[in-house]
Amino acid sequence: MTATGYDTPEDHTLPTVVYALYLLGLINGLTVLIGLIIAYANRDRAGPVMESHYTFQIRTFWIAVAWWIIAAVLFLWGVPLSFVLVGVPLLVAGGLIVAMTHIWFALRCILGLMYVSRGEAYPRPRTWLA
Repeated sequence: MTATGYDTPEDHTLPTVVYALYLLGLINGLTVLIGLIIAYANRDRAGPVMESHYTFQIRTFWIAVAWWIIAAVLFLWGVPLSFVLVGVPLLVAGGLIVAMTHIWFALRCILGLMYVSRGEAYPRPRTWLA
């Protein structure tokens, strides 16, 4: 028996790589998509422990995208309206949403890395929070 309680050990490398790509993607944006593709490609053939991480990673991506789209809409409306000073609050709100989403995204990745490094399943992979 392994630390996960199953007879066959699961590969911890790819979920760790996806978390690293996600964190790197906060700087460059592109590696998040590569991580998402890896997570989707490996979720169905992963064991139950790593499947929880892939599910968590996929949900993290899509929830973040939803918030980034909301921020983009606020920016798109805020820029032209800021010429008459009405759009400034929209720009501030969009900026705050982007900042908070980045922090939330990074925290979820760090928590996921902690669990995967111990060989544990992510306890609540379908939650919005950590």
